[in-house]
Amino acid sequence: MHTYPLSTYMRSIEDGRWDEVASMLLASAEKVRQAGADFVICPDNTAHQAIDLIRDQLPFTWLHIAEEVAHVATERGFRRLLILGTSYLMEGPVYPTKLRSSGIEWEIPHPEARMRINATIFDELVNGRFPESSRSYFNQVIEESKNRGIDAAVLGCTEIPLLMGDAETPLPTLDSTRILARAALREAVRKA
Repeated sequence: MHTYPLSTYMRSIEDGRWDEVASMLLASAEKVRQAGADFVICPDNTAHQAIDLIRDQLPFTWLHIAEEVAHVATERGFRRLLILGTSYLMEGPVYPTKLRSSGIEWEIPHPEARMRINATIFDELVNGRFPESSRSYFNQVIEESKNRGIDAAVLGCTEIPLLMGDAETPLPTLDSTRILARAALREAVRKA
């Protein structure tokens, strides 16, 4: 396992310097490869925007979180997903490009909701605070999307599943971090 501090990534992400994020991810991948890894994962959904810039430069497999979510969504029969995560993720190409190739439709919350979700992630969740008011707000956003025909919500941020899961939501959820972890286990067993 290797990573740079979140603050280091965020400086580049906030400035839209995805090539710098890609370089950090590539450096991390090389470190774990040198340590003996057969494949790589990154549980940070937002950082996946940079992974597509470097994926073909790797001498080994890099499991893509959105591809794994699309695979599970297809297996479970979900055809319309709500994407929740940082504003960079919700407004970026990570999920649309991978869901589109699987024939899955998606939507993101309206602009004000995206701003509030992003603030909740960075001001509360990454700091280990999980207030009931935030859980209620996420559920309100999910409920609104359910009324528009969405059939599952992607918890596309590592911290969101710490706030909520299937038992507390109006729709089934796809915990991207857990899905990626299961894919990593599957890949490890396959390579063994």
